[in-house]
Amino acid sequence: MMALFSLARRLQRIHSQILSPFFLQNPATVPSPFPSPLVQQLYLFSLAFHQTFFISSQTPVVTSNFSTLQSLSSQTLNYPFETTPQPNHDPGPQEPALLHLLKRVAHLSSETEAMASLDESGIKATLGLVCSVIWTLREEWRLAFLAFKWGEKWGSSGEKTYELMIWVLGNHRKFNTAWCLIRDLYRSSMDTRRAMFIMIDRYAAASDPCMAIQTFHTMEKFRMSPDEEAFSTLLKALCRYGNIEEAEEIMLVNKKLFPLDADGFNIILNGWCNVLVDVVEAKRVWREMSEYCIIPNATSYTYMISCFSKVGDLFNSLRLYDEMKKRGWDPGIEVYNSLVYVLARENCLNEAYNILKKMKKSGLPPDSATYNAMIRPLCESEKVEEARNILSIMKEENLSPTMETYHAFLHGVGFEGTLEILDCMKAGSVGPTGDTFLFILGKFLKVEQPEHGLKIWAEMKRFEVLPDSRHYVILVKGLATSGWLVKAREYYDEMRSCGFLDDPKIKKLLEEPKQHSGSMRQRGRIEIKRSKQLNERKGKKSGQKKKVNADKR
Repeated sequence: MMALFSLARRLQRIHSQILSPFFLQNPATVPSPFPSPLVQQLYLFSLAFHQTFFISSQTPVVTSNFSTLQSLSSQTLNYPFETTPQPNHDPGPQEPALLHLLKRVAHLSSETEAMASLDESGIKATLGLVCSVIWTLREEWRLAFLAFKWGEKWGSSGEKTYELMIWVLGNHRKFNTAWCLIRDLYRSSMDTRRAMFIMIDRYAAASDPCMAIQTFHTMEKFRMSPDEEAFSTLLKALCRYGNIEEAEEIMLVNKKLFPLDADGFNIILNGWCNVLVDVVEAKRVWREMSEYCIIPNATSYTYMISCFSKVGDLFNSLRLYDEMKKRGWDPGIEVYNSLVYVLARENCLNEAYNILKKMKKSGLPPDSATYNAMIRPLCESEKVEEARNILSIMKEENLSPTMETYHAFLHGVGFEGTLEILDCMKAGSVGPTGDTFLFILGKFLKVEQPEHGLKIWAEMKRFEVLPDSRHYVILVKGLATSGWLVKAREYYDEMRSCGFLDDPKIKKLLEEPKQHSGSMRQRGRIEIKRSKQLNERKGKKSGQKKKVNADKR
């Protein structure tokens, strides 16, 4: 413990040294770790204007990778943090024209010419239009920034516009430019509090916990007190993106200013239990709560039970459930969802059904997430029939399948079954989405079935899902590793023509000497033949099982 405090104090001293004396004397100055005239020059959009607008210099920090393992934690793909600005949903009919014009003027030589073209277009700048366009162009920060500057010129910018642009810049690690916008907010006497929260979140997402912590300490320079809400925001941001050790150190170092309580420890617990799923660290924090005389509350038990269930520890999940009730805490639906998950995972379906009955008796009816928690582990274990039975019960309870329900079933079906699920998703108006196809492509290409991968690629067009860089990367890699180098190069060229960045690893993979291409293709055909034979054997086994079950009946 003393070593932990020593490390934390050292970290705190480093943070205080980073703050420049120049900034301490000038609170309105951009609080960059290396203040210089270059920082201010970065704000001048014309410096970067000559670069290609269609290609962002870096991929956004936040990506929405599909994984059914994230089931027990509620995460949104579009808004990964509570301080993420919400886009304006009233853009007006002029948005398509403005988007087209922005991409066209991107090739002009200067910002002045681009602004002149936008002004001459006759499009009227409104707050809703500017916000919507920035959100649409969030992966192309230069275009988004041009739209922001144009809206600012015509007085169609406010705190929400600034916050959204700061979030976009943070996604692309353009933090110096983002700080300049915060400076402008401050000079315009607008509220910078939420913008600072966004910066804390984006630094944490960019794996830069030191700058996230420094931003928290910088708040008072903008005449804001770093209060409990700000401190809680810092801890949550650090934990959400895996910087849990840093969050714990900061919490303990600042215990005199922000007294330790169950809420603070719960933020740390949530990190270990639901972000990294590290049961050893979760147990350690649980013990430390006792050492600091902090009594766990219902949320604490909920997180711990969730953690034990995710690692398949049925005994400790049930033990903590009983202990929670003995201490007078009523288990919420999240606890029951964790229990039915681990029971289904450990082949205790009857006990899982008993939990459902108990929920109903206690006035806590199971919801879609409850049934999904049972369906998912069954599908992952290829027990599709049992999962279908639970789906039938779910429908009898007038609960419609969700996107997560269909994603779970994708684990246990072949190509034809995948197509059926996609049609069901479309009919139920729950997708499919880009993340759905990302998972399916990965599933088939991982076992070197490139022919199925290409058919799924064609299905994306049928479902009106536009591929992004992630889809191209996984397709090209899969085709290349399966020996289909010619096809892989074709789709890599298509990826480049769409404006996506070069991928050095893929480029190296595709630069394999052409004399080996034939052997690679031959190896690919052999692997495809093997995979087909494996699928045929699986099909025969499945048919035999069904015949045995029919005879038993």
